[in-house]
Amino acid sequence: MAHAPDLDQMLHDGARYTDEYAQYVIEQHLIGEVILPTGQVTGCDPLAYSSDAEPFTATVSPGRYPLRAWVAVLHRSDSRLERRVAALQLIIRDEPASRWQSAVIEGQDPTTLGPDEYFGYPVDAGTATLADLAAVRALAAWDYQRLEDVYIPARLPDTPVPGVVAAITDDRTGANVITVTSGWGDGQYPTFTGHTADGIVTSFVTDFLVVPAGRLL
Repeated sequence: MAHAPDLDQMLHDGARYTDEYAQYVIEQHLIGEVILPTGQVTGCDPLAYSSDAEPFTATVSPGRYPLRAWVAVLHRSDSRLERRVAALQLIIRDEPASRWQSAVIEGQDPTTLGPDEYFGYPVDAGTATLADLAAVRALAAWDYQRLEDVYIPARLPDTPVPGVVAAITDDRTGANVITVTSGWGDGQYPTFTGHTADGIVTSFVTDFLVVPAGRLL
């Protein structure tokens, strides 16, 4: 199931990977707090699929939760540096996960997946988020001009995390959507839930499939 067995290694500040193209050094960055008024978490490309977003079956208590971006800094052989968001993590309990499993929406059954198959959400605007369903559904009601002004500015902020933009989308609840650039861009990306030994959700993690699997230094 995608990178799930490697998440414990990748979600580690300073982790290093290598392949024939570059050396990948992982950095962690706290990029804000996500307001969850309902506790229904969804992962999606909010600029392309906000109206189609569905919640994961795993729910959490409403509240404010940290959002962490794991950035891969690519050191290429020609001395170029490149930064890509390798994973996005919504932290429910800041402790190591005892196990990981696929985050699924209603109707998805992980037991039907083959060894290299996974469920994931599609990205067509190069942007991703983990947010409350209420925040994403509220964003779907915005007109295009407002969406462009807030989330597609002429110049994105110069931050260590590519594509970070944060805004409250539902004034009634304060629910917000924080976006990042999705790894290499468009594609389909899996999300996993971490769990404690007694089954409590510790986090939701979208893996943008940036780092080379099994090539930890």
